Amino acid sequence: MPRRRRYDQYCAAARALDAVGDRWTLLIVRELLAGPRRYTDLHADLPGVSTDMLASRLKDMERDGLVTRRRLPPPTSAYVYELTGRGRDLMPVLRALAAWGAPALDGPRPTDAVRAHWFAVPLLDALEAAGTGPVMEVRLDEGTFHARLDGAGGTASYGEGPYAGEPDVRLVTDAATCVDVARGELSVAQGVAAGRIVVETGAVDAPA
Repeated sequence: MPRRRRYDQYCAAARALDAVGDRWTLLIVRELLAGPRRYTDLHADLPGVSTDMLASRLKDMERDGLVTRRRLPPPTSAYVYELTGRGRDLMPVLRALAAWGAPALDGPRPTDAVRAHWFAVPLLDALEAAGTGPVMEVRLDEGTFHARLDGAGGTASYGEGPYAGEPDVRLVTDAATCVDVARGELSVAQGVAAGRIVVETGAVDAPA
């Protein structure tokens, strides 16, 4: 399979962009940071990507050692894609991009799709600062996601949907509040004090 275009520059940033600089690649990483996904699930949560483009990007990412494809055991026997260690190492990159991009979230455009777990990455810093506990769950009208803030080496992780067990804290809020927190205009504790974030399990101290 011929390689896609490269920058042909002996530069670490250029080498990184050779692997992840194409359109959709980092958004595929965002989806797979939430856990292994079937092709159909990836396509559903990447509105606007064509099936040909998604298949091509996944092949490129497999070739570059960012993802692997494996078959689930019966009775499902479906194939899923998941990140390799090198792929998971992109979490800090996604967090930095989300922090940089959060100020541009001044309101959804009419054509914008919304998924609850898309808020996970820009919220991780604020959730860690809130000291809500190692496992927390966030519920929005658009859906639910969960985050583990005590990952190996102190690396946070997140997943789509409710947490499989009982989280330390469950927060109920809305997309507008998530945006304000991601932009640094509101802390989790301030959101709780203002009634914009409801704590259903555990406690988050309001600021003095």
